[in-house]
Amino acid sequence: MPEIHDEPSLGRRLVALLIDWVIASLSAVAIFGAIGVRFPPEGIRDQLIINGVFLVEVAILLGLVGFSIGKRIMGLRLINPDGRPIGIPRAVLRTLLLSLVLPAIIMTDDKRGLHDLAAGSKVVRA
Repeated sequence: MPEIHDEPSLGRRLVALLIDWVIASLSAVAIFGAIGVRFPPEGIRDQLIINGVFLVEVAILLGLVGFSIGKRIMGLRLINPDGRPIGIPRAVLRTLLLSLVLPAIIMTDDKRGLHDLAAGSKVVRA
């Protein structure tokens, strides 16, 4: 991985994740509200739909442009070892693992979670 300015703080990364989660939740309500999806979720069905929207939104954005809306707002981006976006297949893998939470909280010394290691990605300051 190329050396990039500063490693982003965990707080900055968590705020970006929260922004993405709220956007996905509101998107899910806008798209699936007619079938009763609510925010905050009122059951496992609502949560699964929100998770699906989160996966699609975040994976497509990270894979194609290297940042989600939350990462963009927080001044972060996701790169592969060449410094470019990681592509959609690796972004889907990364986002699926992120959704499981545990891979994201187990980190290396350089603040890369297991989801980043599996996808060959790194979060850096933009």
